[in-house]
Amino acid sequence: MPSAIEAIEALATGFATTFKHLFRRPITEPYPEYKRPLPERSRARIVLTRDPDGQERCVACYLCSAVCPVSCISMQSVEREDGRRYAAWFRINFARCIYCGLCEEACPTAAIQLTPDFEHCERDILKMVAEKDDLLVDHCGKDTAYNFYKYAGVSTDVGDKGTHVKEDKPVNVKSNMP
Repeated sequence: MPSAIEAIEALATGFATTFKHLFRRPITEPYPEYKRPLPERSRARIVLTRDPDGQERCVACYLCSAVCPVSCISMQSVEREDGRRYAAWFRINFARCIYCGLCEEACPTAAIQLTPDFEHCERDILKMVAEKDDLLVDHCGKDTAYNFYKYAGVSTDVGDKGTHVKEDKPVNVKSNMP
């Protein structure tokens, strides 16, 4: 059990701290003119990036919408004639998004990436719904050299089966029979 002297000491330390800060000048940052540098791994606005060859990275696999805890991501998948899948439409409701980063971690193609841009507030909540055209950027984002279809093993315009990076030629299953 603390003694009376220890209690008075603790009280005096608390009052000394308060008294020390009472006569300091306040530190005010002029926000629009000066923006505090954010940590490198800060997560805010979501963007959709492109492949190094300029095509969309998103293959509409629905993993991001499945892992989203607040269900703010929705899309529709379509397949082109050459075998590439893409999102016909992609929608994120930023009014519901909690910027957890789970969608970025779940994305197998590195299409979804979170940027440190945090300034997007609106009075009208319907303006917080972003469509694919609003999210799509003209660069590769953090992964500048990654192209999903060069590793996927799917026959597309990038290459046939067996020609992708770190992929063996297809095996004739009839030749494996005893």
